[in-house]
Amino acid sequence: MTKKEIFINATFKDNAIWRQILGICSALAVTNLMLNSLIMGLGVIFTLAMAGMTISFIRAWTPRSVRMMVQVLIIAAYVIIVDIFLKANMPVISKQLGPYVGLIITNCILMGRAEAFASQNKVMDSLVDGIGSGIGYTMVLLLISFIRELFGFGSIFGFRIMGDWWTAWSIMVMAPSAFFILAMLIWIINTYYYKVKA
Repeated sequence: MTKKEIFINATFKDNAIWRQILGICSALAVTNLMLNSLIMGLGVIFTLAMAGMTISFIRAWTPRSVRMMVQVLIIAAYVIIVDIFLKANMPVISKQLGPYVGLIITNCILMGRAEAFASQNKVMDSLVDGIGSGIGYTMVLLLISFIRELFGFGSIFGFRIMGDWWTAWSIMVMAPSAFFILAMLIWIINTYYYKVKA
């Protein structure tokens, strides 16, 4: 596959959330505000890209018996970098995201891409796959948070969109709303997008 095909496949055709149903814990937890979703998404993009590239680079020297442990160690190292950066430069957002930044380590998307792609492909291909997977993940988070923030707070990225006439839907701020929005998104995409492609 070309790098363009790898990117399109990772971002859209084989999207980790709507196609593989992976990594939905953070998709439900941090999507009440678009800014939180964007920062979380950027953290995942960085971690996926760098971890994929590193795992691919050392794959020839990694014994099969310890491969998973090495992958977790590499992913954890990049997540710690993201966590330290957020705490140093964006303490408010870091506090809002809470433990979910640290939980990127256990995100199934990262382990899935590390095992399925990075451990079997070239360095640059793994970098492109990581960026594509991260962007696909971030798109889903931003779409869910757009709906939740707009109806729950009447704002987008913290800027008030709805006037005083708008009554905020408190259900949109709660986690169950993310679950139902995600479920409808998965249903729509899997029913229409993949049917058209078939």
